[in-house]
Amino acid sequence: MAYQLSLLDKAPILQGETPAAALQRTLQLAQRAEAWGYHRFWLAEHHNTAQLASPSPELLIAWIIAQTRHIRVGSGGVMLQHYSPYKVAENFNLLASLAPGRIDLGVGKAPGGLPLSTQALQRGVDTASKGSFAEQLQLLDSWLKSDQPKPDEEGLAATPLPARPASRFLLGASEESARLAASLGWQFVFAAHLNGDRALLEHALSTYTRLSHGQRALIAVQVVVADSPAEADLLVASLRHYHVAVKGGPGVNVASLEQAERFVRQGGYRDYQIEPRTPSLLKGTAAQVHAQLDALHHHFAIDEFVIDTPVTDPVARQRSLELLATHHLIAA
Repeated sequence: MAYQLSLLDKAPILQGETPAAALQRTLQLAQRAEAWGYHRFWLAEHHNTAQLASPSPELLIAWIIAQTRHIRVGSGGVMLQHYSPYKVAENFNLLASLAPGRIDLGVGKAPGGLPLSTQALQRGVDTASKGSFAEQLQLLDSWLKSDQPKPDEEGLAATPLPARPASRFLLGASEESARLAASLGWQFVFAAHLNGDRALLEHALSTYTRLSHGQRALIAVQVVVADSPAEADLLVASLRHYHVAVKGGPGVNVASLEQAERFVRQGGYRDYQIEPRTPSLLKGTAAQVHAQLDALHHHFAIDEFVIDTPVTDPVARQRSLELLATHHLIAA
C-alpha cells in the first residue's frame, strides 16, 4: 500500500475520569502509535469542555516528544484566530529546536470551542489590527522562515531559530483554504472527518494540486475498525454531529444537539439553522477500511491519511487503531 497513516487525538475524558488519566492515555496512545508504525501523531485544540483535555496542543507536543523516539508530533491544529502569529512561531521554533525533524505545525480556522471561550481567548485583542485569517497566516509563515533577520536591535526574529523548522500544514474543507495553502507553499489537509462532501473534496484537492504545481494534499478521515462488520456497525450506531449555520456569521460543527443550542445561546444568534448530519466515516474490518482508503488513494492521489477515530470507549478505540495499522503493515 502506497500511503501512510497518521493519527489525530483529542485527549477524550471519560465520564468519572480525571483529566490526568485521560492525558496519560493520550501519551500511551502516542507511544503505541509509534510502535504500530503511524507516521504522525497530532493533537487537536478544544476549549471549555469537560469531555476533552487538549486546549493547548503545544504543551502536549512538548510532553510527548520527550517520551517518544521518532514519530512526528504536531498540532491538528492551532486555532490561529485566537493568537499572535509571532508567539505561535516562537512556540513551534522552540519545539523544532527540541526535536529537530519531528515537529508539525497544523493550523486551523475554526474556533475550537463555543462563543464564550472565543470571547475569553480574544479579550483585549484589537480586531482591526489583527487582520484576516489569511493575513495572520502570512505573518506566521514569515516568522517561521529560516531566512529571518538576525535578532538584534534592528531586526526581529521568532527565536530560537531551528536548524529544521516545523513542517507547515493548513487544515480546511474549502477551495479557499486550498488556495491559501498553495499560495504560501503549505501542505493542505482536507478535513473530510468534518465535511465529507465528495464534490467539495474533489474540487478543493484539484485546486490545491494545480496551484501548488503538483504537491499532494492529505485527507483527515473518521475511521472505525473492528473484528467484524457487525461490531463496527454497533460502534458507530449512536454517532451523530450537528452543523450550525448562522446567517452572516460563523458556522460550526458540534457533537451534540445540546452543544449546538449552547453555541446559539452564547453567540446571541437569531437567524440560524441547526442541521443534524450523519458523520462521514469509513467503517468495517481492517481489510474493508483499507480497501476504501486504497480507493481514495488511487482516485485523489492521496499519499497520507490522518485518522480520527470517534469511538470513545478506550479499549475499542485502541483496538480499532491497532487493527488498522497491523493490516497496513502486513499488506505493505
